[in-house]
Amino acid sequence: MPVKVSLPMMIGIIHPNIGGWAGAYFVKNNLDPWYKSLKKPSWTPPSWMFGPVWTSLYCTMGYSSYLVWQDAGGFKEAALPLSIHGVNLALNWAWTPIFFGAHNIKLALYDTAIMWGTTIAMGVAFYRVNRLAGLLIIPYLAWGTLATALNYVIYRDNPE
Repeated sequence: MPVKVSLPMMIGIIHPNIGGWAGAYFVKNNLDPWYKSLKKPSWTPPSWMFGPVWTSLYCTMGYSSYLVWQDAGGFKEAALPLSIHGVNLALNWAWTPIFFGAHNIKLALYDTAIMWGTTIAMGVAFYRVNRLAGLLIIPYLAWGTLATALNYVIYRDNPE
């Protein structure tokens, strides 16, 4: 069954990427030498991988939020799952300026740990409205788990 593209769907998909695009400024200005100088575990993904992965995840999160909005009948009816999504996005968008901009690895770890918890809550809340929307959060949770573990190891191995 083909998907009919609509303006609300496109807004849902593009919206989460806004923070990613803004965060790219902090990454670009702090990748070399600061981030490259940090001790990182051998399982750290290559730097080039983060942009495509986050873009894919943001688009998937956005499409999931659109499905919830659509199936619940609008914002009022979808207030709880979309509020969790909003909190999660705010935490997500805040991580990059905290980590790369302020070089505050410890605060970034707190941020990502809370974000990880809100990702679970969002997945469950989305699933209750639209099964596909909830399942589409699983890759985000997997990447968030990796990102949280990576942030922890970087914090542990790079005393401030």
